Amino acid sequence: MNVKEIVKDIYYVGVNDRVTEKFEALWALPNGVSYNSYVVKDAKNALIDTVEVTDAPVLLNHIRRIIGDAPLHYLVINHMEPDHSGSIPVVLEAYPAIKIVGNKQTIGMVKGFYHIENDDRFIEVADGAELSLGEKTFKFLLTPMVHWPETMMTYCPERELIFSGDAFGTFGALNGGIIDYETDIDVYIREMYRYYGCIVGKYGKFVQKALEKVAPLKLSYVCSTHGPVWHERIAEVSAIVDRLSRYEPEAGVTIIYASMYGNTTEVAEAIANELANLGVKNIKIHNAAKADMSDMISDAFRYEGLIVGAPTYSMTLFPPVATFMRAMVTREVKNKVFAAFGSFTWAPAALKKIEGYANQLGWNLEATLLMKQSITDEVLADCRSLAEAVHSKLTLK
Repeated sequence: MNVKEIVKDIYYVGVNDRVTEKFEALWALPNGVSYNSYVVKDAKNALIDTVEVTDAPVLLNHIRRIIGDAPLHYLVINHMEPDHSGSIPVVLEAYPAIKIVGNKQTIGMVKGFYHIENDDRFIEVADGAELSLGEKTFKFLLTPMVHWPETMMTYCPERELIFSGDAFGTFGALNGGIIDYETDIDVYIREMYRYYGCIVGKYGKFVQKALEKVAPLKLSYVCSTHGPVWHERIAEVSAIVDRLSRYEPEAGVTIIYASMYGNTTEVAEAIANELANLGVKNIKIHNAAKADMSDMISDAFRYEGLIVGAPTYSMTLFPPVATFMRAMVTREVKNKVFAAFGSFTWAPAALKKIEGYANQLGWNLEATLLMKQSITDEVLADCRSLAEAVHSKLTLK
């Protein structure tokens, strides 16, 4: 039963999902995920966002624990992705007089997803618009493309609290505690990197615009749609999101590779060993044929150095590595110290394919390595040269 008063008259009423294996049918959820919804009590009661539709009955029970038989006057929708909006029809059935509050894009999506056509149902708000509940006020901040075009945030100045939509969100179900100081927060900080890289990563310039809107506000609580409510760690998580949205990396090197029979693995391991000999401590190695894509994206996004290698497969790039490189292109990842290696048996192709993706991304290739069939002393020397070239370009050591 996830019901908690965050500050006076503002309550968490979200749910945990420990069943779904992949978020958006793509990203692994080893620690589950929370769908966060909030109730604000006042002369006019408001619900902020809903939850995934299968948990709608739980959401309604949570709401009734807070307001009893009193009406809900407003449903504020900060984000229309179905993990947050799926319960809208259920909420409207339970509270037939409720008004849906959203911007123009939101209202269009509500009509498109849920076929709610009656214009009297909606209150359209623009950037900076305000809505009085009685004692408390909502101020709406439009934050398009964080990470859909309709996304917005809802600020309550009387409580110095913002409902931030997906911004500042993380993977990970809540383990009893709702507010950051109530729980072991380290897992959510780690999951924030994975969440940002996979879900929001492409939209850095829009995240920066959103952060500029939020910066002047007095904030004691940040209430995202996923993960804990931020209170003591607001500065830390804001800095993480700011850095990621600026594509500013941390010290370290990520190695992404795949290998059919182990020969390419030997190159990856040799390069990692040479980097360690040069003093690089934070080295993340992922076998693309086995690793979860979200972990690879997260580390590639996070760390300054990136080295990618693969064998040639049917005269092209080994498919798991090609999928990873396409993910980098999709997210328009920037500011990488990049090197690549390829292997082949009778005709090379993988390395050129990796170079092609690097060109699409505007990455400079600091070094390349090409191995025929198996590792030799000459290839080991090339591994050392590649590691030295990457190390010499790293600014964060």
